[in-house]
Amino acid sequence: MITVSIPSSDLAFTAKVKSSCFVHWSIYSAGVSSFTQQIRGRGVRSNVTGRYESQVREAFDDGWTADDGEPRQITTEVAPETARVIITRNDSPDVGFSASINPYRGCEHGCTYCYARPAHAYMGLSPGLDFETKLFFKPRAAELLEAELRKPRYRPEFIHIGGNTDPYQPQERTLRVTRQVMEVLVRFRHPFTIITKSALIVRDLDLLAEAAAQGLTRVAISVTTLDRRLARSMEPRAATPEKRLDAIRRLSAAGVPVSVMFAPSIPGLNDHELEAVLERAAEAGALGAGYVALRLPLEIKDLFREWLESDHPDRARRVMSLVRQMRGGKDYDSQWGSRMRGEGPLADLMSRRFKAAQRRFGLDAPWAALDTGRFRIPPKAGDQIDLFAP
Repeated sequence: MITVSIPSSDLAFTAKVKSSCFVHWSIYSAGVSSFTQQIRGRGVRSNVTGRYESQVREAFDDGWTADDGEPRQITTEVAPETARVIITRNDSPDVGFSASINPYRGCEHGCTYCYARPAHAYMGLSPGLDFETKLFFKPRAAELLEAELRKPRYRPEFIHIGGNTDPYQPQERTLRVTRQVMEVLVRFRHPFTIITKSALIVRDLDLLAEAAAQGLTRVAISVTTLDRRLARSMEPRAATPEKRLDAIRRLSAAGVPVSVMFAPSIPGLNDHELEAVLERAAEAGALGAGYVALRLPLEIKDLFREWLESDHPDRARRVMSLVRQMRGGKDYDSQWGSRMRGEGPLADLMSRRFKAAQRRFGLDAPWAALDTGRFRIPPKAGDQIDLFAP
């Protein structure tokens, strides 16, 4: 295999190279191209150049590499990230939280549709395979969080853990960054929420149960499909659907309020499972539910299309046609208010189906607000004892 670097602005040269080589090319509308090859245990099929790079990297098969028919493998690389702050703020009106913590950048779960993929371009890396194989963790996350919570001007509001990438991806088993963050929040009696598609969350039932008993936490588990084969295709390194349902069951049994997220809902691929997923989650003890229509911003639209054509060629054209029907004829529309649900008859039908299923399975009760009044700054070693502390 050969990799050629081409200035991203020189599309004429790109076209000339394409016409002179008898190899497999995929040329995208943004001028980014890639040689596609199945990678064992990974979600996407290529490593498109990030949109901020000055050169485009073109990989193609020159015929010299032996092809034994076996998918090749890529080893995951993990590096520390030097963060100066740990709480991220946003003012998006349709996100549902303004403060969040992301212990990791990139995600080994490899979900083909992940809306966080484009953020890897800020690191000079690809939103494609780099996003799944070149990960960053924040080793000082707990230390930075404690310093932030101790500031005199700090005012508590619930913090969402995992708003960008999954806080319980495989590396968390040994790095334990998410658990250390939760330990700080529980010690400060600070409210927080978590979203994950990993069964690893049950490792921290001790912390979650303690926080839940004080009205300080809620958990959302993402269940995208009940079809194990489809789940392995879409989310190759995430927990199986049954393990996620078991996580809901165990969280609920421990007294932790838990909801199920059917996200993303992909028309023509998994949307027919919406009712079945909510029913199984309710049987497992979920108290609420949510959904998000498939989002394909920036590089994701090309990566997703490439994956569809590779793994589901029989329905690729239909799926993309239905997606465009929900997005005003485009692959994606980033308008606030509609980006999570889509627009048009198909999006309206999806919304009505979801609300009907919520009511049918008892997943539509409003959540009680998490308690910010319990927030306390615990004494540090060497602090003078406060005789009037509760």
